[in-house]
Amino acid sequence: MTLDEFQKQVESIYFERDSARGLSGTFMWFLEEVGELAHALRQGEGENLKEEFADVLAWLSTLASISGVRLSDAAQRYAQGCPYCHRAPCSCPPANKP
Repeated sequence: MTLDEFQKQVESIYFERDSARGLSGTFMWFLEEVGELAHALRQGEGENLKEEFADVLAWLSTLASISGVRLSDAAQRYAQGCPYCHRAPCSCPPANKP
């Protein structure tokens, strides 16, 4: 599944509900999922990580959809490597690394 296909799938499942909730409310759900991912990472819950990463990606995707952004377009920022030095791996000085 491509990133665009994933975003379209999430839209077909959740867009109506998430857009009715609004950007602010949906963002709060996204933050809750990020917290669950943080907990799974901190606890070393390897078996749960795939699910938590998927949930974070789904909520990020719905936020992008509500905002009118295609994730595949946003990902182009990194198509040429680091968005600052345009290299992979990044060769920016440590103080300038994002």
